[in-house]
Amino acid sequence: MKKDMICISCPLGCPLSVEMDESGKVLSVSGNSCKRGEQYAIDECTNPVRMLTTTIRVHGGALPMIPVKTSAPIPKGKMMECMQVINRMALDAPIRMGEVIICNICDTGVDIIATNEL
Repeated sequence: MKKDMICISCPLGCPLSVEMDESGKVLSVSGNSCKRGEQYAIDECTNPVRMLTTTIRVHGGALPMIPVKTSAPIPKGKMMECMQVINRMALDAPIRMGEVIICNICDTGVDIIATNEL
């Protein structure tokens, strides 16, 4: 099986071609200009992760929402589950930048933190 993608590890944006076997194991990566591109392709094919950035409702603040993000990348397959948890939340002001809003969201080992003060 062959998968084509664009590397986002650096500004070059190399076109990558990944060969995988039937079980999803990466056999080879081509098109990368550096080792980071090879690792990006392997990670993206075997365990894709993403940073999650969003907002949470706030009561009693100067603004109705506060921006938040994950403290580290989470598995791509957990994004919707995490968003469902976040969308059910509402916080009370004041909130400090860097404050942990949710610990270990959806058992990912990653926290949701505030990225602004309100």
